[in-house]
Amino acid sequence: MDNNKKKEEEEGEGSGCTEPGSDWADLTRECLTNILTRLTLEQRWLGPMLVCKSWLQACTDSSLHSTFDVEPHFCTNTDSPRWWTPDFERKIDSMLRSVVFWSDHSLTAIRTRHCSDLALSFAAERCPNLEVLSIKSCQNVTDASMAKIAFRCTKLRELDISYCYEISHESLVLIGRNCPNLKVLKRNLMNWLDPSQHFGVVPNEYLNACPQDGDSEAAAIGKYMPYLEHLEIQFSKLSAKGLTLICAGCVNLKYLDLSGCTNLTGRDIANASSNLKVLEIKKPNFYIPRSVFHSDRYGHWRLYDERFQTDVFGI
Repeated sequence: MDNNKKKEEEEGEGSGCTEPGSDWADLTRECLTNILTRLTLEQRWLGPMLVCKSWLQACTDSSLHSTFDVEPHFCTNTDSPRWWTPDFERKIDSMLRSVVFWSDHSLTAIRTRHCSDLALSFAAERCPNLEVLSIKSCQNVTDASMAKIAFRCTKLRELDISYCYEISHESLVLIGRNCPNLKVLKRNLMNWLDPSQHFGVVPNEYLNACPQDGDSEAAAIGKYMPYLEHLEIQFSKLSAKGLTLICAGCVNLKYLDLSGCTNLTGRDIANASSNLKVLEIKKPNFYIPRSVFHSDRYGHWRLYDERFQTDVFGI
């Protein structure tokens, strides 16, 4: 017998290591579940769920599904045109529906992108304890499913509906009326000032559907979300009137992101927020990279630079 092989066998016997040929499927359900808790959602889906039937069943244990978070996958990869296809949406929907079903009503957080009304409505009906909902870039999520979220998920404290252009101010009204614990709202829009970064990835018709009713959304936020502490409305088309409504109604605001809000001046922001002493504001500074700057085409940006008295317009 090879000396190295003999040594390995002796060390295995002494340390209690599993011998070659042992059946991992014989692990108890409790032991296997404990191991699976140390893995991320993506790791479980790409590994243990494909091993055998007993491991697949263990992966569906409700204790593993208090959250559904695939946001790390999107954050660590470059935005892809494939993500905006119906086929990809169906896959995300299938995953979300599965986790919702396995959670047995214990799901408290959903962080995903590119799902549809179908999956979100399913979640609304089965997740009464949902506290965090992040559904950025969902082109087929509408007011219909958001109404179900508002009426059934009243414990919601954090909502991110950025880049969801089929959701209107009506959903904000319903969420505000029915979810009194809401502290964080993110309703960012894509950069419509320089949409070139989205060309070839996001469908053109979707880019052109950017919501125009900034003041209607601002009015809904100011009137129905009085306990907000964190608000992001990047590239919103709200006016000074809309900002005043937000600051007057959301007296607990501590952070406000106004990046890209071209209809606001520094004076508008100062006047509207004068009653909020502890508010941190990210102002609507603008920057056009040298690579896309042409004086004839973008000459008006110099006006924006003067208007906001910023230093970031370094051309």
